[in-house]
Amino acid sequence: MSTRTRILEVAAELLAKSPNGDISTRAVCEAAQVGAPVLYRQFGDKEGLLSAVVDHGFDAYLAAKRPHEPGTDPIRALRDGWDTHVAFALANPNLYRLMNSPSMRKPPASALESHRILTRDLERAAARGLLRISPELAARMVMSANVGVALMLVSRPATFTDPDMSRRVRDAVHAAVLTSGAMDGHAPDGASAAPGGSAAGTPVAAARLGALLRQSPPPALTAAENALLSEWLERVANTDDAAATS
Repeated sequence: MSTRTRILEVAAELLAKSPNGDISTRAVCEAAQVGAPVLYRQFGDKEGLLSAVVDHGFDAYLAAKRPHEPGTDPIRALRDGWDTHVAFALANPNLYRLMNSPSMRKPPASALESHRILTRDLERAAARGLLRISPELAARMVMSANVGVALMLVSRPATFTDPDMSRRVRDAVHAAVLTSGAMDGHAPDGASAAPGGSAAGTPVAAARLGALLRQSPPPALTAAENALLSEWLERVANTDDAAATS
């Protein structure tokens, strides 16, 4: 085992046992049997150490989410992703609070990768005509709700006691970003996926076309034209349903 790995594992163990979710570099050095210069040479400062601890602890969770093949059902991946996210938070409360702490000046790499994986699954859903809005906006909505639920469950367990709360919020958020057909387990065509006729289906069609263009940019368009078209489609995809049907 390398010195870096030993320090990370010791720090993760101390963090998990910490009553206030904090650890000192002195305690880490003593437990890992290294001097402070060694720790700072490996991680720069305490924040660098904590960020590395988060990435180290979160890697096993991300490993199960990375290998989704193109044929994997994106809706099932989204639901499972939400549930495993909450399960990880409940199993690792101190680590999870640290990962989402505003005191971390730079988001840990694991948080950024988690967001990219979510966006990837939403891109696949959009390409099948199952998304009401652009994958980028949907990812921000889903991630903020997922993190919010997980933080409340680990930070205020005495208040948030409903065992079905996470599922209820998950389904409500997914209903806001996915088409009704996706929620029913079907894969409709983009033009008819949303209720309310062709006007309401326009954002769905725009989200689908945008995802397909990102998968295979048409060679007839320049890079600048592809970027402009993608921007227009994103704006159409994010048109409010009420505005689309008025």
